[in-house]
Amino acid sequence: MLRMRNDGVLSAMRDEADAQSSAILSVERVDLCLDDNHSEHHTSHFYAAAAKEALIVRRGEPFRLRIHFNRDYSPSKDAISFIFTVADDPKPSPGHGTLVGIVPHDGIDNLGGPLEWGAGIEVHDGGSVSILIKPSITCPVTSWKLDIDTKLLGDGSKSHSVALPIYVLFNPWCPDDQVYLEDRDQRKEYVMHDTTLIWRGSYNRLRPSVWKIGQFERHVLDCSLQLLGTVGRIPPAYRGDPVRVARALSALVNSVDDDGVLLGNWTEDFSGGTAPTKWTGSVEILQQFYKTQRPVKYAQCWNFSGVLTTIARSLGIPSRIITCYSSAHDTQASLTVDIFIDQNNKKLDAETTDSIWNYHVWNEVWMQRPDLGVGQFGPYDGWQAVDATPHESSDNMYRVGPASVVAVKNGEIVRPFDCGFVYSEVNADKVYWRYNGPSQPIKLLRKDTLAIGHLISTKAVLKWEREDITQSYKYEERTEEERNTMVKALKQARHAFSRYYLNDNFNEVEFDMELKDDIKVGENFTVVLKVTNKSKERAHQITGHVNCDAVLYTGVSAEEVKSIGFELELKPESSDYVRMEVTFDEYYHKLSSQAAFQISSSALVANTDYEYYAQDDFRVRKPDIKFQFQGSIVSQQEVDVIVRLTNPLPIPLHKGLFSIEGPGIEKPLKFKIAEIPVGGTAASTFKYVPPYAGRGTLLAKFNSKELDDVDGYMHYEIEPRPGDILHSSGTSRMSNIIRRRTDVIP
Repeated sequence: MLRMRNDGVLSAMRDEADAQSSAILSVERVDLCLDDNHSEHHTSHFYAAAAKEALIVRRGEPFRLRIHFNRDYSPSKDAISFIFTVADDPKPSPGHGTLVGIVPHDGIDNLGGPLEWGAGIEVHDGGSVSILIKPSITCPVTSWKLDIDTKLLGDGSKSHSVALPIYVLFNPWCPDDQVYLEDRDQRKEYVMHDTTLIWRGSYNRLRPSVWKIGQFERHVLDCSLQLLGTVGRIPPAYRGDPVRVARALSALVNSVDDDGVLLGNWTEDFSGGTAPTKWTGSVEILQQFYKTQRPVKYAQCWNFSGVLTTIARSLGIPSRIITCYSSAHDTQASLTVDIFIDQNNKKLDAETTDSIWNYHVWNEVWMQRPDLGVGQFGPYDGWQAVDATPHESSDNMYRVGPASVVAVKNGEIVRPFDCGFVYSEVNADKVYWRYNGPSQPIKLLRKDTLAIGHLISTKAVLKWEREDITQSYKYEERTEEERNTMVKALKQARHAFSRYYLNDNFNEVEFDMELKDDIKVGENFTVVLKVTNKSKERAHQITGHVNCDAVLYTGVSAEEVKSIGFELELKPESSDYVRMEVTFDEYYHKLSSQAAFQISSSALVANTDYEYYAQDDFRVRKPDIKFQFQGSIVSQQEVDVIVRLTNPLPIPLHKGLFSIEGPGIEKPLKFKIAEIPVGGTAASTFKYVPPYAGRGTLLAKFNSKELDDVDGYMHYEIEPRPGDILHSSGTSRMSNIIRRRTDVIP
């Protein structure tokens, strides 16, 4: 009898516990309101957003959730809380900001200050509750997990894990974010545009080439977020600091210290990988790294810059690509580029450790710099230079920046980070020295204060043209401000500027080297040296040489193409010319992939101590690839596209390959061309489905056995289908948006 009574009591207790458990509010379904949130947070173009693989939002702005419970929600007896944890933090904690618990307020008028996470109940209707959640403006930019806890006041609780990850990004639309960019058009260009132009070539032959940034494509955002932790080794708590993130990006994009994304190669041997000139964008590179977790072969400066731009824009940091022509690589931190010339007027590579690149490409990222305070010229906010090309070690890693462009312009070379290196890149003085042996004094041949930092360029905002931003890095040449800034920088570097012997002050004979700029590859070209005797009384005898060397764009690995000597007898107030013609047959087999030459001339004036030496860069122009659409360009509607290239060489092209990229093309399209005869035109046709309405850019690269690194692009407008235009309703903040239905060709 006692046993039966005990069994009855236990059964009753179990029934009561089950009743209490069923009374606890239980989450049946969570609607992440993906379409609305992605549109409001400017993230709908991400592949993961269109494929509904994640909720992607920007910090500092609220996003909406709709929670459906197993019974009616009662504010008087039910409690809801939201637990956010950083997905890859093994020990998340509130103190580090990687574990956040939020209890929603009743109403959405007070979601807390900018530095706080906040939540509010927007509306509840029976068993459905609409919630707004606002991440802190300084929260880590990473992948978060969300658990929703429910509790019956005075009794037990339940927890529901949201299946999809929540990616929280930087927010250049929010005035409280450190990366806030006020100008709407600049946000479009530096955050949202997925294709850009990179300027290459030389200062006297600028060459724009198109680059597919592809920050919205498949796996790119996942790879970018993962890189911050795995290769960048940024602790989760610090991934919300854009200064720290930018510094990490400049290191993790190259592979020197940390097996980062790209392996640099400045030779002409690219066996075992892809030549830098054959890449058309960042997507294929990042997708390959995401799959293999090994450095991708190979890259040069514009590839490093393109990939850094992709990662920065995917994370929400405004970024642009910068090209500086005649850019210095100052290995000694002397703010001078010292070039040593032997008795045969050849550069001594062992003694010359500094170099001048035809062009160098780096990045700028936009952010406030509260870590630098306010200086003589105001705050150091705005564009910050970062460079992922592995030049020199900074704090024991190969990286550069972020360096405030304001600090660089004003010669504040000790400001963090690496302002001195960037200053040298754009404003060093170029000095030529005659080297006569280890026991002999060196002689200053020439000091050129105008040689470094020409035509600093970036793509113009919402225009397919070049914007010159030289004035943001340096004061105008030949001005007092520029020289004063240089002297100020030199004093900070503690490096002696004037040394050894000065050249004789002799100006009776003037030299002027002339090059025709627009020479197509395949054509002959002529170097002209004009020599003028300005003396009214004295005749002068001049002897010298004119040289043409094929070089890499970094200015090294010169191979002689042609050299001629000359002797001139100049009467008073007369001129003469030295002409050297270089034929296609003479230069073709020595030409580097980027068609760069270094032209130099040297001369001695008899019966004086005067020596002349000058050096200039030169480049032959490659042809452009042309696109042609065969019909109207409408979202989600197929259209034929023709791509064409005319052979500019006096020899046939063999084993050609077109590579095409553009919005909606998940993997580059490849078209083989067996042969293009002399003067012939190759054409390929492909079918293209624009994935969404708005702006688009197709880009192409062509490589063959005889001619490589040829590219072209076409910018176009994609018209929407009538069904793609959605009108806002209710309390939505958007008035008239065009929303694409997919990111890739189905």
